[in-house]
Amino acid sequence: MNSSSVPRSATPADPVIVPRAEHGIQRRQISANALKVIERLQQAGFDAYLVGGCIRDLLLATQPKDFDVATSATPEEIRELFRNARLIGRRFRLAHVRFGREIIEVATFRGTGEGDADDADRVIEDGGRVTRDNVFGSEAEDARRRDFTINALMYDPATETLRDHVDGYTDVRQRRLRLIGDPVSRYREDPVRLLRAVRFMVKLDLGIEPQTAGPIVSMAPLLDGIPPARLFDEILKLFLGGHAWPTYQALVRQALWPELFPALFVDPAQPPKLVENALKNTDQRIAEGLPVTPGFLFAAFLWQRVKARADELVEAGEAPVEALAAAGEEAIVAQARKVALHRRFSTIAKEIWCMQPRFEKRRGKRAMRLINERRFRAAYDFLLLRVDEEPELAELAQWWTDIQDVAHEERISMIQSAPGGGSGKKRRRRPRKRKAPSAQ
Repeated sequence: MNSSSVPRSATPADPVIVPRAEHGIQRRQISANALKVIERLQQAGFDAYLVGGCIRDLLLATQPKDFDVATSATPEEIRELFRNARLIGRRFRLAHVRFGREIIEVATFRGTGEGDADDADRVIEDGGRVTRDNVFGSEAEDARRRDFTINALMYDPATETLRDHVDGYTDVRQRRLRLIGDPVSRYREDPVRLLRAVRFMVKLDLGIEPQTAGPIVSMAPLLDGIPPARLFDEILKLFLGGHAWPTYQALVRQALWPELFPALFVDPAQPPKLVENALKNTDQRIAEGLPVTPGFLFAAFLWQRVKARADELVEAGEAPVEALAAAGEEAIVAQARKVALHRRFSTIAKEIWCMQPRFEKRRGKRAMRLINERRFRAAYDFLLLRVDEEPELAELAQWWTDIQDVAHEERISMIQSAPGGGSGKKRRRRPRKRKAPSAQ
């Protein structure tokens, strides 16, 4: 062991070693760059293992998206070994080692930090939430301070064995989700674990241990203390993983949805059909390898609120498009107090909303311009989703479906013979009244 590495605990617990013949993971299933990182760290005298979700996914026959490394080397020692490493993070300090487009995340073994609540490297709020945690420790401590047992397994490429400190291998094999330690304390340390529990349960089709599930409903209000930007990142993981609709249902059952989107629906257990369809549509697109954007989902989530407010503004004399723009901005600002929405996604949502009245204008050049706008497809898909709740839109939606599948000449003919919606002629402006000359 390199003498400058992080300190070991006095009596480190030995892990259970699972041989390759039992776990079945092959080196060829692992990122070559992650193997390079581990090999260099081990050659330099440090302990280094593949860790976390990638091991869990390989055991569950799922292709990992990322390969993370845990090591006894400090962040500074990692940077010395890898010129392509960059240190990041404040709450948890770690290194990113870049190989072209692939980034291998390398974290130093974390300590439990027990008794160090006033230490500058570990900051704990009165409620128990950890806001800063850069206390380093041993391999065993690192495993025990992770959230769920299935995420605490370590893999040593040198021996092709699994190292298990928390009986995580058994939990993976039994498809059981279990928190490490006292669930109430662990949820208080980081309430985002409430959302992670739902995500893993749904995504990996796991049963949840009763003690792990028990406190979720009562502790859901703790999410109120999480920064909106961090909750947005969790929303992406929850809803863009291919299981958006069952995830929504699980969030409602665990009383977590109202903490993310308060007072959005009268009965979250019976959401608007548009929302259900948008979530299922997202899952289908992901299954087919098609692109998805959180802007579309937020447009669906907030539509009921936006439309109700826009109708009020139209009643007061505002033009439909301007009313939707104003109502949309209000809804996004209000939602950002809970879950922040990046501007590029909020812009997509507003464009989808504001294009809805424009579908009614089927005649003249405006219809042709609409087809060629970059958000046309997203707005058109949104129009289709609205039909279940607004059946009067069925004919309009079918017209816009048909016009996309015809040749240019027939498209012009359809626009010229379209019912209502304006002729496309320029409106004659009223002559401006001249102001009387002011008295000098």
